[in-house]
Amino acid sequence: MNERLAQALGNLPDYLGQHVLLSAAALALALAIALPLVVASSRRPALRTPIVAFASLVQTIPGLALMALFYPLLLALAALLSPLNIRIPALGFLPALLALTLYALLPILRNAIAGIEGIDPAVKQAALAVGMTSRQTFWQIEAPLAAPVAMAGIRTAAVWTIGAATLATPVGQTSLGNYIFTGLQTENWVYVIVGCVASAALALSVDALLGIAERGIRQRRRAPLILSVAALLIGVAVALAPLGLRGATGNTVVIGAKNFSEQFILAELMASRLENAGFRTSQRQGLGSAIAFRALANSDVDVYVDYSGTLWTNVLENSESLSRDEMNAQLARQLRERFGVTVVGGLGFENAYALAMRRERAKSLGVTDIADLAKHARNLTLGADLEFLQRPEWKSIANAYGLAFAATRSFAPTFMYRALQSGEADVISAFSSDGRIDADDLVVLRDSKGAIPAYDALVLVSPKRAADAAFLAALKPLMNSISVEAMRRANYSVDRDADKRSPREAAQTLAGEIRPPAR
Repeated sequence: MNERLAQALGNLPDYLGQHVLLSAAALALALAIALPLVVASSRRPALRTPIVAFASLVQTIPGLALMALFYPLLLALAALLSPLNIRIPALGFLPALLALTLYALLPILRNAIAGIEGIDPAVKQAALAVGMTSRQTFWQIEAPLAAPVAMAGIRTAAVWTIGAATLATPVGQTSLGNYIFTGLQTENWVYVIVGCVASAALALSVDALLGIAERGIRQRRRAPLILSVAALLIGVAVALAPLGLRGATGNTVVIGAKNFSEQFILAELMASRLENAGFRTSQRQGLGSAIAFRALANSDVDVYVDYSGTLWTNVLENSESLSRDEMNAQLARQLRERFGVTVVGGLGFENAYALAMRRERAKSLGVTDIADLAKHARNLTLGADLEFLQRPEWKSIANAYGLAFAATRSFAPTFMYRALQSGEADVISAFSSDGRIDADDLVVLRDSKGAIPAYDALVLVSPKRAADAAFLAALKPLMNSISVEAMRRANYSVDRDADKRSPREAAQTLAGEIRPPAR
């Protein structure tokens, strides 16, 4: 069996189990909300329009955005309930569950209400004429007649929910989306295909079983209905079994990672160190910068790696330019005082933002410095990662050099480098520790005005783990132990090397290259 495929299939029980748990819970909660609303609207038809309008409005919000929006809302709720010692997990399952529940409401509501509205009024009048009450008419006449149409809505909701659940990865919930997001970033197309195929197979299987139930309802036969429900329950139980076998996870260390290869590798490196020290670990990968730090400050994540420039400008909202040592000292103090977050130390390398061009393109334009770039920018296209154009660093660079590009486009990091190669972008916001800079023969433009701050890779620990001596001791040997050259090699081995490695394999190789901390 292909090695990459074997690695992907090894993760399938966990990813599938988490995906099924999330999808089933969201669909069950949506049914628990939608069906009473349908009953209420049958009694008061005036409720139908606002109910369906609300569900339709939810559908206009992109799924990933809806999940992300629930995170700060849950954080605010957690802050309100903290005096009562009630802790709400704002990362992972809960925001994904709430978003998917809202997404599932529309097809259930619309089909059930349409089924009721489609009943011939003469049928209702006949029921009333023989002495049935309005309640009896609904439960004995309207509900059975509308049930097949309502069931079609439930099938649609199930397929939508299973598909949208793949978007839960960036808010920290493991799902089949882990294959897709990780695979896209690391150019591991086997992962992407496995994630897509598994999600599609799950959705089609559930739809087929619900279709059997729908036919049973239409034909007024109990056997198909019982068969489909039993098959669904057995399938859910089988999918969830691996999660139950993992045992208690109450003291599990949660390691965060943003949405690029270096973060995946460093998360695996820290996981290895902590597991060797006797800790149980889990990972929350693909997090956005803001969500990752908020999760750490809220102790939803115990440890992750962030970069000094990001923390200084985005988290602390500082614009003052300081030396590297002074900025890191200020960072450690302010993060501890304002958020209770501990900076364990730096890993020994920097991953700074940098503007990069293909060597021949830069040479033809005579560009070696960002100041040179400013003279040609109006005729060039800037390709940026998904965050860069909204970050303070970009504003700082643009203001310092007067940059004004003909066009700007945002890409996932993998496709950003590909866009530069294909000519869709003339300049990109590269990362200084990325091995693709050397591999693609790119020129990193000098920042002669010092507009870009330092980006030392720092290990951050949550307030919950700040006093855990064994936890900190497991991470201490990593401080000042990784050179930028070693990090570039590890990144490239995951991103594009012919002998492509997984983040875990790259972390194992990187661990062997770790240099002893300077005394």
